[in-house]
Amino acid sequence: MQSRDTPTGQGTADMSTPHISVLLPEVLQYLDAGPGNRIIDGTFGAGGYSRAMLQQGCEVLAIDRDAGAISTGRLLEQEQPGFRIVEGRFSALDELADAVGFSPVDGIVLDVGVSSMQIDEAERGFSFRLDGPLDMRMGSDGAHAGDVVNKASVRDLAMIIGVLGEERKAGRIARAIDRARQEAPIERTLQLAEIVSQAVGGRGAARIHPATRTFQALRIFVNRELEELAFALHAAERVLREGGRLVVVAFHSLEDRIVKRFLQNRSATGSGSRHAPQVQVDAPIFSLLTRRPVEPGEDEVEVNPRARSARLRAAVRTAAQSRSIDLSTLGVPRLENVPGPEAFA
Repeated sequence: MQSRDTPTGQGTADMSTPHISVLLPEVLQYLDAGPGNRIIDGTFGAGGYSRAMLQQGCEVLAIDRDAGAISTGRLLEQEQPGFRIVEGRFSALDELADAVGFSPVDGIVLDVGVSSMQIDEAERGFSFRLDGPLDMRMGSDGAHAGDVVNKASVRDLAMIIGVLGEERKAGRIARAIDRARQEAPIERTLQLAEIVSQAVGGRGAARIHPATRTFQALRIFVNRELEELAFALHAAERVLREGGRLVVVAFHSLEDRIVKRFLQNRSATGSGSRHAPQVQVDAPIFSLLTRRPVEPGEDEVEVNPRARSARLRAAVRTAAQSRSIDLSTLGVPRLENVPGPEAFA
């Protein structure tokens, strides 16, 4: 997923926008990428970050679950002896790196969310602007969005759209979907986009397309994106050497919140005040490089509008031992009593 433009920018971006790696100079800076460094590109995509790191003299192990990205990576393997790509989920990047003898590492970069290539390919079913099958899977296995739309209860649909899409009209949209699917299965992206648009009441003066949040929610749910991100951060913690760097580029508030809370949790040294004693905590696992997220400048946004919502956070691994994580403390949303996507396959 890597030479990404923003995954949430479908409603504002020109779909002909070329695939430009977001915040590329900043990514290289915070990775401190240099000759001989071993770096994992956890979300390869079109390979923008990987190619840039190879030009800096790094050895790169890339990971992706998308078959198209793997095909692109195989070609790059033939050109670059310092490059290797493996198919898999970035949540298991530590295991994948261990399996090919590529650990510990000096750096890890994660570019989170759906890639612009996936959005722009109608047959993948990610876009509400291009007609295609209602799929949205980043890989090739498991339930697709059409399964969820046609099989989930109204209550579950409202929960998914409301929580993962942060859509205030989720209940209205879920009921509209239910009415439509009783007449015929909802199988196409534009079919769903029209149902949602009518339920929401049209675009009006809104900056984004009425279906943006619904499509986002379904995509996140089908791919378990937020859980995958949390586990990927934990995997990065386990495979980085002392002094190794973690750089994460996120595009949506839910993603960025998870990254922020993870790094805050892992960099904490204790808390206390004049009213309460110092609290003993485990040694910090990371030292923050970015107290506030790094955002693209006006020049980058002008060239690549999809970069507008990008947020970069970075940290350095300490010598402290890795420890378990609690998804609830990281802000991974809970969908009360909603079965996982596999239940709808």
